This record gives sequence, C-alpha cells and structure tokens, in this order.
Amino acid sequence: MKRSIALITAVGLLLVATPAAFAAKDRGANAPVEIQILNVSDWHGQLDPLGGVGGAAVLSTLWKQDRTAYPNTLTLTAGDAFGASPPLASFFDEEPAVKAMNMMGFTADTFGNHNFDKGTMHLQRMVDLAEFDFVSANLRNLESNLSGVDPWRLYHVGGVKVAVIGITNPEAPTLVFPGSFGSIEILDPAAAANKFTRIARKAGASVVIVLIHAGMTGRDAAGTPTGPLRDFAEKVENADLILGDHTDFQFEGVINGTLVLENRSKGLTYSKTLLKVDPRTKSVVSRSNEFVVPTAADVVPDPAIEAMLQPYRDQLTPILSGVVGSSDRYVPRSDSCGRSDSRLCESLVGNVVTDAMRVQTPGADFAVTNSGGLRDALTCPTTDSPTDFCPAYTPPPYPITRGQVRTVLPFGNILASALMNGAELKAYLEHGISAMPGANGRFPQVSGLCFTYDVSQPAGSRVLGAVRQADDGSCSGLPVSLLASSTYRVAINDFMANGGDGYPNVADKMATLNPLDAATMDYIAAKTPLQPRIQGRIMCTTTGTATCPAVTAP
Repeated sequence: MKRSIALITAVGLLLVATPAAFAAKDRGANAPVEIQILNVSDWHGQLDPLGGVGGAAVLSTLWKQDRTAYPNTLTLTAGDAFGASPPLASFFDEEPAVKAMNMMGFTADTFGNHNFDKGTMHLQRMVDLAEFDFVSANLRNLESNLSGVDPWRLYHVGGVKVAVIGITNPEAPTLVFPGSFGSIEILDPAAAANKFTRIARKAGASVVIVLIHAGMTGRDAAGTPTGPLRDFAEKVENADLILGDHTDFQFEGVINGTLVLENRSKGLTYSKTLLKVDPRTKSVVSRSNEFVVPTAADVVPDPAIEAMLQPYRDQLTPILSGVVGSSDRYVPRSDSCGRSDSRLCESLVGNVVTDAMRVQTPGADFAVTNSGGLRDALTCPTTDSPTDFCPAYTPPPYPITRGQVRTVLPFGNILASALMNGAELKAYLEHGISAMPGANGRFPQVSGLCFTYDVSQPAGSRVLGAVRQADDGSCSGLPVSLLASSTYRVAINDFMANGGDGYPNVADKMATLNPLDAATMDYIAAKTPLQPRIQGRIMCTTTGTATCPAVTAP
C-alpha cells in the first residue's frame, strides 16, 4: 500500500511539474541568440602599435577575450586591411599583414582601393594566402581577374544564418595606378547591396551585414556626419548592420533602419557589436555597440604573432634604421589646418617631399604631389618604441631614418617630370582642389610656387593666380603665367602622371627618374638639418558661402 501511494504521489508530482519544466525548456529554446561582430576599419597592415594603441598582437589578445565572452563571433573588416602599409608589411609585399590577419581570426574582408595597389596578380597571391574569405558584390568581370572571391558568404553562427556582403568603393580605380584593376569594372554599390540582400534573405539569412569601403567625410551645418557612407546607407534596404571604412572617422548611428558603424583607421579603435536574434521570428530584436581603444599597455600581446613577425623585423632593422638626416622641428603628417592626413592645407611633410622632388629633378620649375601619397610623419616619433626603426633621442634635432621615409612614401612611386604649359599646370592645380572644402587624397602639396584659390567658385574655376617662391622660400616671387603660351618643367610622381587620383594624364610626355623615396632621402641628406616651415604656399579665400579651412598651426 505504501509503495502504491508513493508511486501515485510521484506520478502526481510529475504531472504537476511537467508544464513548468516544459515552459522553462521552451523559454531557453526561444531565448535570443547573441552574435558578436568585431570590426576594425582601414587597418593598412598596422602590425605594430601606433602611439601605444593597436597592433596585430594587441588586437589578437583582446579579440580572444571578446570571443571567450561571446563564442558566437564574426570578425570583419571592409577593405584596405593591407596596402599603403608601414615597412614591416609593405617591404615584404604585405605577406606579414595577411599572415597576421589569419592568426587574428578574421572571418571576412572586402576590397578597398589599396588592395589593388600592386595589381590583380599580387592581390590574387594575398587572396590565396588568406585563411579568411574575401567578398565583393559590385565587381564586373571579377572571375576573369581573381579567383576565390564571392559576392557574399553565408555563415552559420549559433544556429543563425548570417550573410556578409562586400562592396568596393566606386572611385577605387582612380585611386590606384592605372591598370591595377585589370578588366574589373565597379558597379553601383547600393544596387549590388540590395540585390544580394534579397538573395541572402531568400537563402534564409536572419542577419545581413554589409561591408563597404566608404566612410563619413565631414559634417553638415547641423553637425550631422555626411559622406559616401551615409549616402550608401540611405539607399540600402533590409540590412541589419553596415560597416564602413576608408576615412578614419568614428561613427555610430541608425540610418534607414540600419545600424551603421565606422572605426578610426589603423586599429586606433575597434567595435564590438552585439546582435540579438529571435530564433522564432528569425529577426534581429536588438543591436548595441561599443567602441574600444586597444591600448597596448593594458594587455599582453599575442606571443605567437610577435614570434611570426620577428624574422621580418630582424631583416628590416639593419636596412631601415639608418639615420639619413634630421630636422630642427617635428615634421608631422598633419597639415597646417590640423587635418591628420594632410588633405586640406599646406603641410610640413608635403613641403619637404615636394622640395625634394623639385630639387632632385633637373631643370624643374615646380613640383606637385598628391597628399594621399603621404602616409606618416617624416621625423621619428618623440616617444621611443622598440618596434619602429628609429633611435631613442632627445630633440632637437629630430632624426629622420630610412624607415621613416619609407613609411611616408610606401607605394614605391617613381619621381617623374613633364613639360606643361601654364594652362596644363593650372588644370593640375584646379583638379587638386576640386573636392574642397571636403578632404580628398588628390589635394596638392606644391614646391616652387604659391597659389591662391576661391573655394566658393565652381570646381575647375577656382585658381586665382600663382607666384614663384623667392630664394628664401617666401611667396614673394614673380607671377606665374597660367596661360598656354608659357612652358614649365613640373616634377610629379608616376601615379599622378598616369592619371592617378583623377589628375590629367601626361604619361605621353613624362620622363621617369629615381624612386621617390630614394630621391627624398638624397635631398634630406644634402639639406640636413632641415628647417621646414609653413610658408603660405596654398592660400584659400572665399567670395561666397563656402568656408575655407582654418589654419591652426604655424
């Protein structure tokens, strides 16, 4: 009898407990799936920390910690993860950068313009070396030029299907040496993104992420960030997350119902985005993001990555650590208007490089170079780092090493010269300032002349006049005729001469000279100690509503 009563009681308890147990189990099954997205923008093979921030080994350690907290993680970037890189990557054809990306656990990348710096054959080697995926949905003739690249990829993350679509910036072919894209043509970014978003949704994707090599470039009168990234996001439908790139502009916002993000370049920040997906509705129910500053001093760098890089570093040290000269002041990449990439105003690094171009070109009257080709400070950092190719020192003077010159000029460009008449010279200057007041890599740095432009006038009709620099470098020389009846020898680089950055193509009358970095080193050695100054070589005025950038540095 006792046994029967116990059995009946147990069954009763089971019957009572079962609905609650099933309900708890159902709640667990229907709990949102948490998916973490780690993203770095425009990394440019920044293998070592920059100013104590970032670097491959530091990011790797932090990302391992992030993945431990959220195992359902994808690690993404949106182009230019290599190309225009410091010497540790560029000297070895970017292989150390891609190897580091493999070890850092990247999931997918798309193509930016600098991925094509060395042409499609080199890019194919990098694609083959990568253990992560490359995706780009807006490239026509892709299969005829590159293999192993898809428009998009579908990943299964925590039981959720996540689509990642890649988009290459449409102006990319104009930003690299002509011919670097082979027969690839770039299609409309938003149309491609929408097309493959629809395809991904039909394939069951609960989450759609778009990687685009485009970013914010400025702010409107109300302070709202503007630029190609916003323009793109406003046209994209039914995506959950858009990750921008290219412009070193930190941004987070919801545009057209989509969370849109962009980090600082070179690993100065990275983003941790948490997406929660309802497994019943197969939709994203919440999105949150955190920007992280990866301070090197706060973590133990990944020893495996440091060990992988050491042999490359050992090869470079005796080559690049030699001091070629010095300056009486720090020569930053930033310009006199405080723009960090030297794309709004005259800059000290631009003055030194164009002076070198002019002096090293026999018979040159003037020199013009694009600011997008100037990638770093010319003088060594004042804070010593064991991973750079500079000595520890107490300024002044400020030493300049071979490695630092290579860091400023990483593209392997050749110094060139061309005979131009005054009208052609004016066209060069007009093109250089055509994007103003917006920052653009085509912005010209000049030597031998000083010119004034009106930013409120239509592009192509802005240059008001020019004068030669006097012997002391001041802008007090004779007027420069900008008419077709005058002729000048102008030092440029071979990228610009061939139409790079959209400059007029003068390749048919170009004469090539020495590598640009070698010519710059020779000039520095001959002129040491340098005494660079902002001299008013590029003067902005306005007669309308457009405003000139404010000069903040002497």
